Amino acid sequence: MNLFKPVKMTEGNPVKVIMMFTLPMLIGNIAQQLYNTVDSIIVGRYVGDNALAAVGSAGPILNLMLVLFMGISTGASIMVAQYYGAKQREQLSKSIGTCITLTLIASVIIMIIGPLVTRPLLKLLNTPVSIIDWCFDYLLIIFLGIAGSGYYNILSGVLRGLGDSASALLYLLVATVINIVLDFTFVAKFGMGVAGVAWATIIAQFISAVLCIRKLTTMKETFDMGKKYFVPEREYTERLVRLGLPSGVTQAIFSMSMIVVQSLTNSFGELFIAANVIVMRIDGFVMLPAFSFGAAMTTFAGQNIGAKKVDRVVEGAKNGTLAAMGISAVLTAIILLFGRQLMGIFTDTKELIDLSNRMMRILAVGYILMEVTQCLSGIMRGAGDTMAPMWISILQSVLLRVPLAYGLVWLSKTPELPQGNCAMMYVSMLISWSVGALTTFLVYRKGGWKQRAIF
Repeated sequence: MNLFKPVKMTEGNPVKVIMMFTLPMLIGNIAQQLYNTVDSIIVGRYVGDNALAAVGSAGPILNLMLVLFMGISTGASIMVAQYYGAKQREQLSKSIGTCITLTLIASVIIMIIGPLVTRPLLKLLNTPVSIIDWCFDYLLIIFLGIAGSGYYNILSGVLRGLGDSASALLYLLVATVINIVLDFTFVAKFGMGVAGVAWATIIAQFISAVLCIRKLTTMKETFDMGKKYFVPEREYTERLVRLGLPSGVTQAIFSMSMIVVQSLTNSFGELFIAANVIVMRIDGFVMLPAFSFGAAMTTFAGQNIGAKKVDRVVEGAKNGTLAAMGISAVLTAIILLFGRQLMGIFTDTKELIDLSNRMMRILAVGYILMEVTQCLSGIMRGAGDTMAPMWISILQSVLLRVPLAYGLVWLSKTPELPQGNCAMMYVSMLISWSVGALTTFLVYRKGGWKQRAIF
């Protein structure tokens, strides 16, 4: 099998097809997570713990600004997978052209709005004065170069919809190497600090986007890229919005909830902020199987729904989810056994390592449950039911996580801990993950997603 050509997921053993498609995507997600991790390691080692906290504090605001791309990317992946599975070349071509044009529009909007709202948001979040300027500088540079990130994420979504997860992986690996080299050059050699990390990131992302565009121009046997396809038609724009908007809204709500929780995080001071950054970087790697299998399930379900093979979707959902949970169990064991060594990669500060490790151990078992949420949500999205995962995510990240975080912290206040116990923030996360997994499983079993195909 040629890994760099579109893959038909409507044929062969479902689990084998899902695993073969997931592996390149998992490696690619590891590489993408390496972006943020290397940034944090280099900043923490060469600039200091406060700089590490600054990069982490910028995360929720950056994610909020990226919701437009999230929505377009999800809608693109679903539409492309279903039209490819149904062998409808003209509709496939128009869908891809619409995605490319809407990405340009979204990039311009973010480039304008991002720099205007960044500093007010940082102040609203009670970002410590010691790190607020670093946060602002980092975000300003990222927003000015946002088109590279947007086009990579959306065009890689198109490639995944076509069954080609290997090309996106290759381009991301190239960009990751460039990012690491530039990180060391700009920060360690030239002393550019947090701004150097931001410049390295946007340059690398721009390169990955150019490579994705180049790949699409060579796929003439699969779809067409004439000028007429770049003019958005109402029908395809509405479908893209209908499929992608729930995911975009979900990400927006999730980002807003993280901003609210970030304000609580900031109240514990720079040490806990830095610990939270380290935990989230490790968390990012452990979550990768869930996100990778979830994206693979979306493509698998999309192509098979397009080919009207619902029974095959059900079989793939069951066995694919079990495989994902097995992989996550192994990663959870690694966290429990080697947590301190993992935290020590980011800093030499013993107090920071101990705090990070304690927080990470609270979350450990929750990663297995997240496989259920991501895999079954991916199936529902691929079938065209993007509303159910949206409501589940709102329940999990807003209605549960935010009140629990503030409530448990408040209840844990003592004379010795006037701000409350910071560990309660992670307990609230574990509880919300557990409820989300159970709810997702029940909604999937109900089967409403089977009736939501776009055809």
